[in-house]
Amino acid sequence: MSALSSRPGRKLGVWVLALLAAGAVSAKAAPADTVSVNLDQAQILRLPDRVATIIIGNPLIADATVQSGGVLVVTGKGYGATNVLALDRGGRILMNQTVQVLAPASDDLVTVYRGADRESYSCVPDCSRRITLGDAPAYFNPTLAQSSARNGQAQAAPR
Repeated sequence: MSALSSRPGRKLGVWVLALLAAGAVSAKAAPADTVSVNLDQAQILRLPDRVATIIIGNPLIADATVQSGGVLVVTGKGYGATNVLALDRGGRILMNQTVQVLAPASDDLVTVYRGADRESYSCVPDCSRRITLGDAPAYFNPTLAQSSARNGQAQAAPR
């Protein structure tokens, strides 16, 4: 008989330590290659050298634009997580980064519920309509149409 088996209390302690160690090894820490972006905001990422292709896993969640100097601008488009891949000319993966899009962190955002319907307002200093994913269609669609019409008029204006 071994020394451990002759001491039941010590044997239990060894098992507890073994289980704790196994749990610490198998527990997943937050990956270091995750970038968090707020909805409708942008985050800057540095690209590795020799990048030839950028791929967005789900363009409904995030979008990316390559800028000079190895800069990638990632914009949050919808809630959730996706990934950004950077490939070299040979198709080798140089970067695989998770992008987590979160709700806007803003003190000026006011959410109004009318029964099950939701409306969002930006209140600095006065409240104005602000469309946010999850707003009721009866509120979201007319506000989006007005915003799109205004943007179209601005782009069509002579410069």
